This record gives sequence, C-alpha cells and structure tokens, in this order.
Amino acid sequence: MNLVESGKFLVTAGTVIIIIGLLFMLSDKIPLGRLPGDFHVGSGRFRVYIPIATSLFLSLALTIIFNFFARK
Repeated sequence: MNLVESGKFLVTAGTVIIIIGLLFMLSDKIPLGRLPGDFHVGSGRFRVYIPIATSLFLSLALTIIFNFFARK
C-alpha cells in the first residue's frame, strides 16, 4: 500500500468516525427504538422488546448507503 492509498483510507476512516460521533450526539433527538411498530411486552420484572420497525428502517438506510458507496 502506498502513501496515497493510506491517506485515502485515513480520511475515509476519520469521516466515518465523525459521522458516528455526530449520530451519538443526536441520538436523543432521533426516535430509533421508539418507532410505531416496535413492540414492548412485559409485566413486573419480565420485559421483552422487539424493535421490528427500527430494524427495518436501519436495514433500508444501510442498504442505500452501502449501495451508494459500492458503485464506482
């Protein structure tokens, strides 16, 4: 790997880390985990959480993002 490829990798990795950090900072404002279609079942000390809508949303978003970057 030459220096140009190493530089591109470091810039890409840094950008990804910044985006993840921004998502963590905004996580209180994003209603993931509280979408309609996420099921909460339980009583007393027993609780089950089934995030169906959140899983579908994240799957769709990641598919679009990965397809965007995979095309060259």
